[in-house]
Amino acid sequence: MLFNSGEFAVFLIVVLLLDMILRNRLQPRYAFLLAASYFFYSCWNANYLLLLIFSTVLDFTLGRLIHLEQRKSLRKLYLLLSLSGNLGVLGVFKYGNFFIDNITETLPFLGDIPRLEVLLPVGISFYTFQTLSYTIDIYRRKLEPHDSFLGFALFVSFFPQLVAGPIVRASQFLPQLGKMPVITSADASHGFFLIARGLFKKVIIADYLAIHIVDQVFSAPGAYGSPTILIAVYAYAFQIYGDFSGYSDIAIGCGRLLGFKLPKNFDSPYVATDLRDFWRRWHISLSSWLRDYLYIPLGGSKRGQRATYINLTLTMLLGGLWHGAGWTFILWGLFHGVILAVTRMAQRAGAGSCARDPSKTGRVLRALANFQVVCLGWILFRSPDFETFVSMLAGLGGANGWALDVEPFVIVVLLVAAATHMMPNRFNHNLALLWNKLPAPAMAAALIVLIGVCSFICAAARPFIYFQF
Repeated sequence: MLFNSGEFAVFLIVVLLLDMILRNRLQPRYAFLLAASYFFYSCWNANYLLLLIFSTVLDFTLGRLIHLEQRKSLRKLYLLLSLSGNLGVLGVFKYGNFFIDNITETLPFLGDIPRLEVLLPVGISFYTFQTLSYTIDIYRRKLEPHDSFLGFALFVSFFPQLVAGPIVRASQFLPQLGKMPVITSADASHGFFLIARGLFKKVIIADYLAIHIVDQVFSAPGAYGSPTILIAVYAYAFQIYGDFSGYSDIAIGCGRLLGFKLPKNFDSPYVATDLRDFWRRWHISLSSWLRDYLYIPLGGSKRGQRATYINLTLTMLLGGLWHGAGWTFILWGLFHGVILAVTRMAQRAGAGSCARDPSKTGRVLRALANFQVVCLGWILFRSPDFETFVSMLAGLGGANGWALDVEPFVIVVLLVAAATHMMPNRFNHNLALLWNKLPAPAMAAALIVLIGVCSFICAAARPFIYFQF
C-alpha cells in the first residue's frame, strides 16, 4: 500500500474517522492504531509481520530485564541478546545472499552454496534501528522501560513511518503516549499541507524525472552523450531527494493528523557547504542515529585525530552497507567517509581561504562545489553494479560524444525542483501559513486537483526508493 495510491487515501480516511471516535479512550485508541499499523504492514507481506512482532516482543522483554538487572555482566548479556537478535534477523534477510554470493565467487572450491529463498522485508532496516535505540538507551540509563506492551508495539509499528522512516527513537515517541491527544485545526491543516507537499515532491518531481530520464540513462549509459548523462545525474539527485523527503513529509503529516509529532528528516541538503553540513541536513534521523549509536561508541573524536578519521570512515562505510547489500553501497559509504575525514582534516588545518569565506558568494560557491561531490556519490549509489558506474563516468568524460538528448519538460521539472529546494525556510513557512488560512473545502479541492495531476503524470503509483532499504 503506497502513500501515493488511492488505496492508501481510503485507508487513511477510515483510520482518521475511527481515530476521532476513539480519541478520548487511550487504550482502545492505541489498540486500534496498532491493528491499523499491522494491517498496513500486512498489505506488503503478511508473513513478515511475524518478524515485526518478534522484534517487538524481544526488545520489550529485554528492555525490562536490562533496567531491573543490577549486575553489569547480565545487563551486557541482555543487551547483546537484543543486538544479536535484531541484527541477526537483519543479517539473514538483507545480507544473507550477498555474503553467500561473495563467498561462492571468492572461494569456488567450496562449491555452490544454496541461496536463501527469502525476500527483503519492507522497512526492516528502519524498525530494527528503532527498537535497538530503545534497548541501548535503557542500557545507558537514559531511558526508562515503557510499562505498556501495547504502547511499545505501537512505537515499533506506527504505520506512517514504519516502512521508510523517519527513524523515530523511543525517547521521541513514547512520551507522547499516555496523553490525551489535542489535535487543533492548525495541526490538521499543517498535516494536510505536508501530505500535499510530499505528493508534489514524490510524483510531480521524483517520478517524472525517474521515468523521463534517470531510469533510461542509468540502464544504458553507453547510448547517451556527456550532456545528457550530466543532466541525468542532476535529475537523480533531485529524484532521490524528492522521493525520500516526499515520503518523510507524508509520514510526518499523517502523524500530525493522528496527534503525533515525528522528527524532521530533511533540511535543504543541497545548500550544504560541505559534506559534514550535508549529513546534518540529509536523512537526519539516520545520520544522528549513526552518530549517537556508532560513531560516538567507537570513540568519536576523543581519541586523537587519526582515530577520529578512522571512526568517521568506518561509520559511513557501515552506513552505506545499511542502505543495501551491494558493493556499490559499501563503496558509496566509504566515499562519504573518506571525504568527511578529509574535510575534517582540512578544517582543522584551516586550509583554504574559500572555506573560511563567510560571504554569500563564498557560501554559494562552496554549496555548488559540494553538490558536485554529492552527485558523484549518487552515481555510485544509483548504479546497479560497478560496470555501470564506470560507464557513467566514461560517458561524462565524453566517451559517447556530446549529443544532447533530453525532453524539454525534463529541464523545466529539474529547474522547478532546484528552485523549490533552494527556497529559504521562510518561504516554506509562509506557504504553510497561506495554506492554513484556506477554508476546509478549498484544502480538499486543492488536494483533489493535486491527486489528479499526480495520476496524469504517473498512471501507476511507483514505489518509494527507500522501500528497498
